[in-house]
Amino acid sequence: METKTGEPLIKIGLLEEALNLARANSLWPMTFGLACCAIEMMAAGAARFDLDRFGAGVFRPSPRQSDLMIVAGTISKKMAPAVVRLWEQMPAPKWVIAMGNCAISGGPFYYPTQYAIVPGADLIIPVDVYVPGCPPRPEGLIEGILHLEEKITKRGRLRKFRDVK
Repeated sequence: METKTGEPLIKIGLLEEALNLARANSLWPMTFGLACCAIEMMAAGAARFDLDRFGAGVFRPSPRQSDLMIVAGTISKKMAPAVVRLWEQMPAPKWVIAMGNCAISGGPFYYPTQYAIVPGADLIIPVDVYVPGCPPRPEGLIEGILHLEEKITKRGRLRKFRDVK
């Protein structure tokens, strides 16, 4: 004879978990590249590497239709306000991948007395995943997208919204 535990016979997942699973498997990156890393980003979307297998192959031309910004390349201080504006126009929830050493730390173009390069995308917008390399291979971007998908499904929202200045 079975004892009653009070648990339901059918376990239904939480709505937020189902939504996060759908969000993780249908990322829509913005068509956006700043420097040479953008070539590797384009290669990742081509037939050889095929981002469509991971649900991220639909590059959108507008930030209002995107939920993933891949910052691929060097951010100059002149371009930084445009990057922030595009990030602000994306609907929530939204995520950012910093692709390449220049997007992560300014790369070889940043040194203490320079005046033109932003030393990292995380200084102007919140970054969720970092993909190192100069330039990173398309496989690195695919691994970064898989890591982002895992973060989305495991923890839901990755970070709380914060003001970016």
